[in-house]
Amino acid sequence: MPRKVKVAFDRVVIELQLADILPLRQLTAAIEISKRFGRIVASIDTVGLAEPLVVAKQKEGEPYLLVDGHLRYYALLKRGDTKVRCIVSDDDEAFTYNKRVNRLATVQEHYMIDRAVRRGASEEKIARAFGVEVNVVRRRRNLLTGITAEVANLLADRHISIQTFEVLKKMKAPRQFEAAELMVSLNNFSHSYAKALLAATNEEDLTKPNRKRRVGGLTPDQMARMEREMENLSRDMKAVEDGLGDDVLHLVVASRYLGKLLANERITAYLERRHPEISAEFRTIISNASLEQSAQ
Repeated sequence: MPRKVKVAFDRVVIELQLADILPLRQLTAAIEISKRFGRIVASIDTVGLAEPLVVAKQKEGEPYLLVDGHLRYYALLKRGDTKVRCIVSDDDEAFTYNKRVNRLATVQEHYMIDRAVRRGASEEKIARAFGVEVNVVRRRRNLLTGITAEVANLLADRHISIQTFEVLKKMKAPRQFEAAELMVSLNNFSHSYAKALLAATNEEDLTKPNRKRRVGGLTPDQMARMEREMENLSRDMKAVEDGLGDDVLHLVVASRYLGKLLANERITAYLERRHPEISAEFRTIISNASLEQSAQ
């Protein structure tokens, strides 16, 4: 019999007075002058409130608690608005709500902007909605120009700066994918790491091989050594990845066998009495395998 799933929110969006909503955090001067707050104000001015606030009920006669949307709440107050659309949550913990929210990844943001332009929205209007300059919107719209489809798919759910993508565009397709794989393996998508990968790229793997690559503080000899080290690192990582599955399988099988072995009280007592160091090693293997499985 299928298990029923409890809905965490009321199915109907309601309209509340801002005065009937109690925020859980105060707006500080630092937040009010931040770029993020300015972009939210600009977005509401341009396209209105796209995402309702999330509130939680209290006792009868008490104000609703603001669970999510504090910056939107204060932006509306700053505009002089008195009403707002809200979703009523059954849970009054902002952490419970926010941990289930997936922020828009860089590649997905590119698709959203490109789709909006294709449907008739001007780049100027999108820029006003984001609270940024028009050239920033154009750079985000052209994000994947020069990026292979394989790399775009690999990085589709990552939060990566535009500058990192611009560095990847300087590499040819095979090296571009190799660099993206290294970033994913190390979970490092910074602009500085991308530049290091570019510096370690052979001339024939660059889209413009005759253009000099400049990395501050590095001599040509250091650049050549970096290229060799990065090639070795890439080769070693691929070798580890190729054998990782088999190694984990062997570890799990061995740990299950050792677990059954140590479940026998007579064997455990014998090992503890005659070979305590072996017993300790067996328990370490079982523990490591348990950590490996829980991490997956």
